[in-house]
Amino acid sequence: MALTRVLPYQSQVQNQLLEAAGSATALYDARNNLSDLLPEAPKRLTKTLMEMEAQLPRAEQEMEFAEKKHIRILTKDDADYPARLRECPDAPVLLYFRGTGDLNCRHTLAIVGTRKATEYGKAFCQRFLRDLTQLCPDVLIVSGLAYGIDINAHRQALANNLPTIGVLAHGLDQIYPRMHRATAIEMLNRGGLITEFMSGSTADKINFVSRNRIVAGMTDATLVVESAAKGGSLITAGIANDYNREVFAVPGRIDAATSAGCNQLIATSKATLLQTAEDFVEAMGWATTRAEKQPVQRELFVELSADEMVVFNALKGVEGKHLNQLTVETNLPVGQLSSLLFEMEMRGIVRLLSGGMYKLV
Repeated sequence: MALTRVLPYQSQVQNQLLEAAGSATALYDARNNLSDLLPEAPKRLTKTLMEMEAQLPRAEQEMEFAEKKHIRILTKDDADYPARLRECPDAPVLLYFRGTGDLNCRHTLAIVGTRKATEYGKAFCQRFLRDLTQLCPDVLIVSGLAYGIDINAHRQALANNLPTIGVLAHGLDQIYPRMHRATAIEMLNRGGLITEFMSGSTADKINFVSRNRIVAGMTDATLVVESAAKGGSLITAGIANDYNREVFAVPGRIDAATSAGCNQLIATSKATLLQTAEDFVEAMGWATTRAEKQPVQRELFVELSADEMVVFNALKGVEGKHLNQLTVETNLPVGQLSSLLFEMEMRGIVRLLSGGMYKLV
């Protein structure tokens, strides 16, 4: 903890020093004679490490705070430290974690995106996580608890009984944004909150950039749902690419500012185009366990409009039909049909398959 105080935002250097010394204790003992341990170490670094002793009282204070608040302090040597993150050269030397989630869950996915999420992005999160739960229920969802896509990913994970972890850009003595506090508290029992920052740390801009590498590093893949041409989500995607992790992006209209970043990731082959949970699970090679599908209840019939009933009858008894085929069979304008299908999908009556196919749930 003292090491992170004297070398902030320099995780790669911290890791190199710990590897050379063998432990934090050995590094501390050699702080006044660093050249004996690392002959090529610059004098500036030697002077910096000599300040570790002055940071010990602050570290002890943080340990007392962690014990009082039931916060676990994980070093890279701990079995519960995220194993995927440990592989990264700039992984944090320690993490502060509060919650019950398994940070080494069999499957892990980061979902990130713009803070100015549209209904399109929100609806995708809802549909994707609902379907993912049916296909592969042992997935840990990781995001940054920020406005927009992040908080929607957390809330939809909770709604579908998936564990979810929020990676914070500040200490665990606060929640930012404050309006997400209720969701954060719920996450403690079904996932948790994790950070590399001590209590008292403020949510400075540089912290969010630093936070992004944890989101990308502790997961198997990163999914960008919506993003402007520039933004933190693209930074996370770039880090995931550097870590040789899978990156996916949801396509959007070419004139939609909130999809510009996603479309660019796809166009430059920095992300795989993603439309459905089925496509994602297949691309990742994850084993699926489909929950037994329940037939649409008869009570739904009375809730369907006349046009919805036409669509329902067109899909009844088949494994799926393409939008174009449904347009011909129902004689409905494609715009109206798309709206009907979207509404029916949100109500759990139909499901969108890969390739633009639709079927009854």
